[in-house]
Amino acid sequence: MPNIVPQYPALLYQRYLIREVSLAVLLVLAALLSLYSFFDLLGELRNLGRGTFYLPQITMYVALRMPGRAYELMPIAVLIGSLYALTTLARHSEIDVLRTSGLPTGTLLTTLLKIASVFALFTLFCGELLAPSAERAAQHLYISSTQRLIGQEFRSGVWLKDGATFINVRSVTPDSRLLGVRIYHFTADNRELAAVSEAARGKHLGDGRWQLEDVTHTRLSEKRATIERQAQSTWESNVTPNILDVLVVPPDRMSIYQLHAYTRHLAGNKQKTSRYRIALWKKIVYPLSTLVMIALALPFGYTHTRSSSVSLKIFLGVMTGIFFYMLNGLFSSLGTIHAWSPWLSAFIPSLLFFLVAMTMLRWVERR
Repeated sequence: MPNIVPQYPALLYQRYLIREVSLAVLLVLAALLSLYSFFDLLGELRNLGRGTFYLPQITMYVALRMPGRAYELMPIAVLIGSLYALTTLARHSEIDVLRTSGLPTGTLLTTLLKIASVFALFTLFCGELLAPSAERAAQHLYISSTQRLIGQEFRSGVWLKDGATFINVRSVTPDSRLLGVRIYHFTADNRELAAVSEAARGKHLGDGRWQLEDVTHTRLSEKRATIERQAQSTWESNVTPNILDVLVVPPDRMSIYQLHAYTRHLAGNKQKTSRYRIALWKKIVYPLSTLVMIALALPFGYTHTRSSSVSLKIFLGVMTGIFFYMLNGLFSSLGTIHAWSPWLSAFIPSLLFFLVAMTMLRWVERR
């Protein structure tokens, strides 16, 4: 049969597919964001009245978290939106017209991947620029409004390691000021405690320097301990406010740069990095999952469907998206527990779904 499709001016069918699929994906994304924001709003109402955390602050807090939600929901929105668009085209026999006109499956898949690549770039933009800064602002708003301090990892506060120094901070304010600082200085081999410094407060001055207030230095020797008190003291450390931001922003909402910097800090101090290395690779791989999702939706466009079965396929798309989201979290946890390769833990879910998409596509072509 002659190939009629390439004769269309300016590849009209491509523009038509791009418009239909893109509009469906954006509509689904808006619906999912509205739904999740509504449930976030309901969930935060339990904190209504804590400090100055009233309805305007709650609404702003939920709005600031929306870029992070958009980042998480984009692959699911691409899957459901493209499923809806392609099954609608199949119901109107438009996919059949394109195929009988000589449109190869590879060309159709390439067109869909072009659409998905745009959403992948948008996902990357949200994950790298919008979500980390918005999440940080949201947490700072929550902490300052509820008059809380940044949560501690232990009852004694936050523990950090910087070379031969161990730092214990009782709490951190939203502007990265330290309260209740205790610094343990060990010898180069980390076997003997050489000195302990305690300060009531700490403020970052830049260039790796902190200003400590109400400081007590205790220096230890073989026979005695000497105590020195100062109103102010300068402390040089590689610990920066960016590292302390990890206490505010969870790993999945951090940027690739932040994860890379914090992973290097942990590795330099011989601490476990698996959790953050897996999060780093997930941030690299996650935008590519939009390509996998749209490839997974294509086989449904090759099947004849009625109006009653469109809703069933949308339901299957929702369940598939939820399963993909859960599988991502599962492999992250398994990778951390079993010390798997970070890139392998991040790639496996997308690779499995891609293989399923290619298998389904070959099956519907042979029918």
